[in-house]
Amino acid sequence: MARRRVWTALAVAVASATGSVLLRRRRTRNQSRVDLYFDDGSMLSLGDSTPEAERLLPLAHEVLAVAGPGSR
Repeated sequence: MARRRVWTALAVAVASATGSVLLRRRRTRNQSRVDLYFDDGSMLSLGDSTPEAERLLPLAHEVLAVAGPGSR
């Protein structure tokens, strides 16, 4: 009986982790963001709903359009 509980707990943990990963991937796939990398090694990630990203995203899309289809 103890083995069955261990296997059940393991299956629940694996299913939970898999669901979490899948939900996170789906959420971030449809969301644009701007990642800014600085010389000191730090990074700032701005979501598409921030005012700063709203100004930068159109410029980034324009640069990517000019760069061509293989640039992503």
